[in-house]
Amino acid sequence: MVIKVYIASSTGSVAVKKHQQAVVGFLEANRISFQEVDITMLEEQRLWMYRNIPRDKQPEKGNPLPPQIFNEDHYCGDYEDFFQSKEDNTVFAFLRLSSKPSVQDSKS
Repeated sequence: MVIKVYIASSTGSVAVKKHQQAVVGFLEANRISFQEVDITMLEEQRLWMYRNIPRDKQPEKGNPLPPQIFNEDHYCGDYEDFFQSKEDNTVFAFLRLSSKPSVQDSKS
């Protein structure tokens, strides 16, 4: 299972940049394997992301903003959902991961 974080590398929104950095930083700090998908580089990736966000998560006007988080092709949520799962200490369930990644001990 691959966690995919849909981001926009070129955005004028400071809030979007901060939200993207918060999600990516958390995943890196917790050694959760993920793939960044830049929706500004590939039109087909952006359209795929838009099509695969459930209707009830679509904004009333405009398009959903990054970051959007998927586990493979299953939609997990947006930044607000991610932030709430952090607050509730349920990030692994939010990401549909069975448990925290194990860190191997490098003792000889």
